[in-house]
Amino acid sequence: CNKLQREIECKYFNQAMELIIQVGKLAEEEGHHPDIYLYDYNKVRLTLYTHAISGLSKNDFILAAKINTLVEKSL
Repeated sequence: CNKLQREIECKYFNQAMELIIQVGKLAEEEGHHPDIYLYDYNKVRLTLYTHAISGLSKNDFILAAKINTLVEKSL
């Protein structure tokens, strides 16, 4: 199945946690929620996929673009 995935390496643990919180707030506003995975203390993996259609929807791409903007501003 197709999924959009992005991995972000932050400098510090607290920066990774803040990014997760910001992505969570954005996802809640959009009503579309990615899978979020924190690993190696400073790395965040985000996965977008629409379960209802077993694939990618327009909402996945919209949220991905907004997450990219958020990441560029926060790192």
